[in-house]
Amino acid sequence: MKVFFIGAGPGDPELLTLKAQRVIAECPVCLYAGSLVPADVVAGAPEGALVMDTAPMALDDTHAEILAARDRGENVARVHSGDPSLYGAIAEQIRRLKADGIDYEIIPGVPAYAAAAAALGQELTVPEVAQSIVLTRMSMKSTSMPSGETLENFARTGTTLAIHLGIRALREIERQLIPHYGEDCPVVVAYRASWPDQLFLRGTLGDIREKVRAEKITRTALILVGPALGGIKDFKDSALYDPQTPHVLRPKVKA
Repeated sequence: MKVFFIGAGPGDPELLTLKAQRVIAECPVCLYAGSLVPADVVAGAPEGALVMDTAPMALDDTHAEILAARDRGENVARVHSGDPSLYGAIAEQIRRLKADGIDYEIIPGVPAYAAAAAALGQELTVPEVAQSIVLTRMSMKSTSMPSGETLENFARTGTTLAIHLGIRALREIERQLIPHYGEDCPVVVAYRASWPDQLFLRGTLGDIREKVRAEKITRTALILVGPALGGIKDFKDSALYDPQTPHVLRPKVKA
């Protein structure tokens, strides 16, 4: 018996990996986070499978279902939104599985920031503008952040920030980021990226809060901040395909 932690991606069922689709179709038990994972993602569960929305359940409840599945000798598809390695809350589940001697496997999924960038039609790492992405979140009512992991610390890099769980903390985000990025720094709010009702708001640190308020967005949104989002046209080409830059697969420099 095995538990499969499956990354469901940002919402579009077609963004499931082939492996994720196959495992969901083979598992007689499917536990999915219904607040963030559409029912269509788990529609491929086998006929007669136990399919449960875990949104109203606590950790003890979901683990009890896994233990019951173990007693029946049935594999479990534990389906999480995005990629389970990022804010998937799988660490505490894995700890319990190990304590009970239950085998598990993690199947990665498409993270929200990647789906948002694809929908926006742009790259997040622009040569000599931004070559890093900081994936972080706001504390709000969630687990507190480690002391050194503050927006102000990340802002000192000047690179692209992908901020989760922050749509209700835009005033605080502005307060911490404007001194480092400036009021005119580009911002994109990606609401339910890849869902049928997806919405993308473009603005700046100085005006994005009013745009979000006008659209009444209060949850399920990712905030992207950084100069790379501004549609820069005069950036330098990457060295990856530069004929004057040799590498192991292109050792000779063209004259």
